[in-house]
Amino acid sequence: MENKKKTTPKKQKPLLSRINAWLHLWLGISSGIILVFVALTGTLIVYCDELLDFSAGKALYVKEVKAQRLPVDSLLKNIHLAFPEREAPVILTSFKDPQRSVKFRMFSDEKGLSMVYADPYTGEILKDDGFANFFYITAHLHSSLLLHDPGIWIVDIATVIFLIELITGLVLWWPAKWTRSTREASFTIKWKARFKRLNYDLHNVPGFYSLLPALILTITGLLIAFEPLMDFTLKTLGGKESHEWEASLPGYQPGRTAADMNQTIATLFRQYPEAGAAQVYLYDIDSSGHYMMWIARRMGLKSVEGGHFKVIDRYSGQSLPIPRPHERAETIENTNWTLHMGVWKGQLGKFITFLAGLICTTLPVTGFIIWWGRKRKK
Repeated sequence: MENKKKTTPKKQKPLLSRINAWLHLWLGISSGIILVFVALTGTLIVYCDELLDFSAGKALYVKEVKAQRLPVDSLLKNIHLAFPEREAPVILTSFKDPQRSVKFRMFSDEKGLSMVYADPYTGEILKDDGFANFFYITAHLHSSLLLHDPGIWIVDIATVIFLIELITGLVLWWPAKWTRSTREASFTIKWKARFKRLNYDLHNVPGFYSLLPALILTITGLLIAFEPLMDFTLKTLGGKESHEWEASLPGYQPGRTAADMNQTIATLFRQYPEAGAAQVYLYDIDSSGHYMMWIARRMGLKSVEGGHFKVIDRYSGQSLPIPRPHERAETIENTNWTLHMGVWKGQLGKFITFLAGLICTTLPVTGFIIWWGRKRKK
C-alpha cells in the first residue's frame, strides 16, 4: 500500500491578531490615497521658512542701517500706498538684527498670501514676494484638500484612521518571539533581496523607525483639527482661554497718541536677550487699544520657537498682565504647533519630521503593493 503524506494544517492565528490584521489592511486600503496626499503636502511644508528666506533673497537685509527707525504706522501707510487694492497687513515680523528688513504678511484676492519686505529706516518696499502663497495653498490642501468643510472632515477621518494604522502596524511588526533572525528582519532592510521582500522591508522597517514622530504628527494634527479635543487638553493641563479677560482689555481711544511700537519691541528684546524676532498681530490695529505679539528666538510661518506671548497696551507700550490659565493655553497651543511643524529641536527636529513625513507618504503605497502581491498569488 502506498503511504500517503500527511499534511499538518496551518495553525490559525488568535482572533485578536486576525482582527488587528484585518483593521490594518482594510482601513489602510480605504484611506490610502488621502493619507499619501496629506503626508506629502505636510512634508512639503516642513522647510517652508528656509525656502521663504531663500525666495526673499537680498530683501532680507537693508542696504544701510540708520540711527532711527520709522514708526510702524508710517511703514503701514507706505504699504497701503504701494498696494491699495490689498487688505491691510495682518502680521508684522521685526528682528533684533538691525540689518534685517521688516516683514509684513498680506492677503489679496488676486495674489493670495504674500510677504512684503520693507526697509524700517526708509520705508522702501524691498520686495513683494508671492512665493508664500504656494505654502498657503499647500497648507489648505493638507488640511482640507481645498474642499472646505467636506474636505476638512475627509482629512480628519483619514487622520484618525492613520492613528489606528500606526497602532495596529506596531502590533503586526512585533515578533511573536525575539530571536537573532527576527531582530534582523525587524530592524534592517535587505537591499539586495527580490522586489517583493524589499518592498515588505521598506514598509516594515522604516514604518517602525518613524513610529514616534509619526504619532507626534498625527496627535498634534488631531488637536489642531478637533477643537473639543484641544479644549479638553488645555483644561487637563491647566490652560483656559479667558474671554472675560479679553473683553476687559483696553479699548480704542480716538485722538490719543499710541506709543512707538519700535520702542516696545526694543524693550522686549532687552528683557529677553535670547530672543531674535518679534511677531505682532495687526488685526484691527486701527480700532483697538491693545495688540498681541510673540517675542521669540525664531519665528516661522506657523511656528514660534522659544517664545513668550505678550499683550501690549497700545498707548503706554507696557505689557499687560495675562491670567495664568490663558497664558498657559497660549503656550500649549504654540507647543502643539511647534511639534506639528517639526521645529522642536531646530534643524534636527525639522530633518526628523521631514524624513518621517516622507516615510509616512510611502507606507500606504508599499502596503498596497504587499496586499496586491498576495491577492494575485491567491
